[in-house]
Amino acid sequence: MPKESSSKLALVLEKLLPSKWLKRYELFIYSADIDFLASEYLLISLLVGVIAGAVAGILNLLYGLAAFIAAFLGMAYLYPYWKINKRIEDMERRLPDAFFYLASSLRAGISFSEALEELTTANFGALTKEFKKTVSEIKKGRPTNEALLAFAVRNKKSPVLYRSMMIIIEALDRGAPMGDVLVSVGNDVREILRIKQERKASTGMQVMFFIITSGFIGPLILGIVTQVMAAMTTQVPNFPTETVRTILLGFVILQAIASGLGIGVIREGKYSAGLKYSALLVVLGFAVFQGATSLNISM
Repeated sequence: MPKESSSKLALVLEKLLPSKWLKRYELFIYSADIDFLASEYLLISLLVGVIAGAVAGILNLLYGLAAFIAAFLGMAYLYPYWKINKRIEDMERRLPDAFFYLASSLRAGISFSEALEELTTANFGALTKEFKKTVSEIKKGRPTNEALLAFAVRNKKSPVLYRSMMIIIEALDRGAPMGDVLVSVGNDVREILRIKQERKASTGMQVMFFIITSGFIGPLILGIVTQVMAAMTTQVPNFPTETVRTILLGFVILQAIASGLGIGVIREGKYSAGLKYSALLVVLGFAVFQGATSLNISM
């Protein structure tokens, strides 16, 4: 698509959608480190959805609609959400080491701002990029506390990062010994991450049960039931086999979504964390159901 045409379509989206919503969405994709305007990325998501819908629509109009919705939502929301989660996990994992690095620099006798600048030369993945933004803001004249607060707000989706930075800001305001504070906060973060890992390990069996029942066994049984009904009703005129099949497929999808949300609550204590599991289970359940309905059990 020519750049001029895509720009015009993006402008149309900007006029159609509420500016307040676009700003929130732009912050969302910014947090995912996606370098597009909100309208541009939504346009890309729509195009991906249209392509997926057109390909699937060759087989069936309903499949085409489902593919369009799935591809659009996957590109517009699930992919940025996955990137944000991956980035946050990487930052949380490296945060204790970064705090210990800062503490050792402070104990060597340099100032807090200089220690932050020195931290940007170390390799802490996505966390290094965040500290580079903070140091850049400080160099432009922004007070250190405000730059650290901006760091916390940018990463508010992570309670670990947000609360840790707020503790650092409060300690800096009160003139507390920052070396000791950083070591203490680093140890606390490490303990929180250990507890989270233990929680994931202890709930592994429950998660596996949800995945097997909602992603494989349930869709397989319902797919076979559909085939059994089709085989038994060959002598019954006007039996709505396709309608029943569609209803059962809808049940498979709803069960997959609910199970994914349940996994999110079990593993991470929040429904939003289950969206990635819901997407996985929907795809798996749909594939198993379609495979089961294609079996020729009449033989």
